[in-house]
Amino acid sequence: MIEALKSEEIVNKFGGRFKLCTLIQQRLGQLMEGARPLVDRDGRSDLEVVIEEIMQDKITLDWDDAKLRPAASED
Repeated sequence: MIEALKSEEIVNKFGGRFKLCTLIQQRLGQLMEGARPLVDRDGRSDLEVVIEEIMQDKITLDWDDAKLRPAASED
């Protein structure tokens, strides 16, 4: 799972490493404060859960007000 961080795909998805790092930090903080994961934990660490949420497009960062939001549903 952490191998996904080495891929340029995940970096390009958010417009660079800085933005990706910001997204990861914000979501890790939420999980540490008790937020529910948006994917099955399956014994994974918080960091692994965050990476999986990103890879599945479950979270995004709203840069206008710098708040983490669930990704909009495409339904």
